[in-house]
Amino acid sequence: MSERKALLILHGKQALNEEVRDAVEQWRDKGWELAVRVTWEGGDAKRLVEEALAAGYPTIIAGGGDGTLRDVAEALALAGGAASLVLLPLGTANDFAHAAGVPLDPQAALAMLEQPAREVDLGEVGDQLFLNMATGGFGSQVTANTSEDLKKVLGGAAYLFTGLSRFSELRSAYGEFNGPDFHWAGEMLALGIGNGRQAGGGHVLCPEARIDDGLLDISILPAPTEVVSTLKDLLSGGLGLENMFIRARLPWVEIKSAEGLDINLDGEPLKGDTLRFSVRPAALRIHLPAQSLLLAHQA
Repeated sequence: MSERKALLILHGKQALNEEVRDAVEQWRDKGWELAVRVTWEGGDAKRLVEEALAAGYPTIIAGGGDGTLRDVAEALALAGGAASLVLLPLGTANDFAHAAGVPLDPQAALAMLEQPAREVDLGEVGDQLFLNMATGGFGSQVTANTSEDLKKVLGGAAYLFTGLSRFSELRSAYGEFNGPDFHWAGEMLALGIGNGRQAGGGHVLCPEARIDDGLLDISILPAPTEVVSTLKDLLSGGLGLENMFIRARLPWVEIKSAEGLDINLDGEPLKGDTLRFSVRPAALRIHLPAQSLLLAHQA
């Protein structure tokens, strides 16, 4: 086994989380040398990853939600370090953890330290990387506009509540998509470009996505005539929606929109009228359950 040493980069909001503290102590008792660093402001995750790599830590733990995971994964990949990544899911939605099968209990999540690291892909757009998913259309607005107070009260259901309360703002967006042997243009209600499978608190947009197949899954929900009723079905998990999606699996796709597209990149907002998404194969090493559904090549 590799050196039993890791550094936990913990989101500042979780600094007083007693479950996390207990889990860290229990794994220390099992022989792991676990150091903890807490983020305070933007850019801290990148700085702490660089410091961990310089100090020779072979494994880094991202303790937080999907945004924290994205920040740490991106920093690791851009730094080009050999360290692997473990996820300690502590967010509201934990979309990547749910899809990957990573336990939400802190002690069980840290057990991924003893799973072998697997090479996985990252998505790329412009100068940004993402591990889970880029979403567009109304779904990304719901994610961006769900308040922190509401998430504290309702948890993942806060995304559903926000979506159901914002029907009056609903409108479709026009986009033109081009990729290898793929072209589609039209009005769309929602878009998912997935390395992972779900976003926005459990909405599965890319149900067959894999993180180690060298491809991104593209899911487009065209805007139907009855837009509001269709969105209501989407947010509440209604039946029959699956057949409405336009889907493709591509190494890259370019999207053009004259009015610009609002994209949510694992919690990071992005806007542009021409966006090119591509995959970085085997860009990161991450510890996941051996039978994770996100792995095309399972252990």
